[in-house]
Amino acid sequence: MKFNLGCKLNYSVAASSTLIFNLSVVEKKYQKILQESLQIEPSMNYEEYVTPVMENRYLRINASPGDLQISYQATVDLSYQDEDPSSIAEIPPAKLPLENLHYLYPSRYCESDRLMRLAQHEFGDLIPDYSRVTAICNWIYDNVTYLSGSTNQHTSAYDTATERAGVCRDFAHLGIAFCRALNIPARFVTGYAYNLEPPDFHAYFEAYLGDRWYLFDPTRLAPCNGFIRIGIGRDAADVAFATIFGNVQMEYKDVFVEAVPDRDGKTPRLPDYTDRAIALI
Repeated sequence: MKFNLGCKLNYSVAASSTLIFNLSVVEKKYQKILQESLQIEPSMNYEEYVTPVMENRYLRINASPGDLQISYQATVDLSYQDEDPSSIAEIPPAKLPLENLHYLYPSRYCESDRLMRLAQHEFGDLIPDYSRVTAICNWIYDNVTYLSGSTNQHTSAYDTATERAGVCRDFAHLGIAFCRALNIPARFVTGYAYNLEPPDFHAYFEAYLGDRWYLFDPTRLAPCNGFIRIGIGRDAADVAFATIFGNVQMEYKDVFVEAVPDRDGKTPRLPDYTDRAIALI
């Protein structure tokens, strides 16, 4: 399916400041950028950096005092692969690709070392395959309340497991921490999400099983096969949509994702992948 997506961000800059954004989608085999545009008002120079491995796209702006408006739009062709989840096994650390080993380690917001006892108690006896990560997502959905405003930039997976409330960022962190506590590589993902209400940037996670990464979202707020990736990292510290150095206040944020109508002008529907695994190809 093809999607039109984007965001508009307005800021009030009180003093000369530096802003780093991570809001542009990445070009991947399963995610083709057909067109995109970036507008900055007032017009000013900016720098873009693409990380060599994860291919996250970071935008740096050095802004003077006054109003600042960022507008990004893109059209993306999305084509995930669906698979039978019953045939997807976990891979022991001895056989994992070396480049994925660092996704087994605890990180700032995913303290898997502090959640090992809970993870073993809840999931240690389950079959070590795709179904165990599904069980992790089900546990989070059943035991953690999705509650806007209940957490902040300091909230970690351990906090979420203790307080049992959070938003998509916290659900993803907890899912990642549980996976890593069970020796399953997992990483944090930010993106645009089709049919997410209310529209916003979304956070979910990917787990490495078999020979590839698979999408998981414990919030169940939107279909995984409608996720368009912005960035990946160990946790949210690596891929915040905006990092601000200076006296800056956000005044407005608007995020949108729309399906591109087909030739007959009809809005296509996402395939129902409820009982399938969504793989990155």
